[in-house]
Amino acid sequence: MVSGQLSHELEINAPASKAWELYSTLELAKLAERELKEVLDKTEIVEGNGGQGTVLKLTFKPGVLGFSSYNEKFTKIDHENRVKEAEVVEGGYLELGFTLYRVRFEIVEKAEESCIVKSTIEYELKEEAAANASFVTIQALANLAESAKNYLTQNKA
Repeated sequence: MVSGQLSHELEINAPASKAWELYSTLELAKLAERELKEVLDKTEIVEGNGGQGTVLKLTFKPGVLGFSSYNEKFTKIDHENRVKEAEVVEGGYLELGFTLYRVRFEIVEKAEESCIVKSTIEYELKEEAAANASFVTIQALANLAESAKNYLTQNKA
């Protein structure tokens, strides 16, 4: 079994509560669909309403990744600690020999009007598929954090 982790942090000049309002809801998927057009074709709700247990289908642009889509399930939404986790439950990375592909978002309060968005990818894959670890990249989540930063600073109440 091969495992790994990638992380990205970005400071945002917005209250942690506002960043969490975006990251903890389906608004994040809508923002991703609008802002990550070069990678993401569309997001669809398979089941749920945005809370824990919700399943989303992410469909990617042809040729961007080694697969066309996957379903992810929101496995943790912790409002107190501002942590959200989603795991691939069907397709995508699982077809490439991954046994776990988890994305975690943490919103850390820095000051009253600023916070840090920490995006983490944790993965495990079968030994015989170890070369496929190269498919894992934090870049899309880094781009999403930049988009969230722009969105939150432009939409300050």
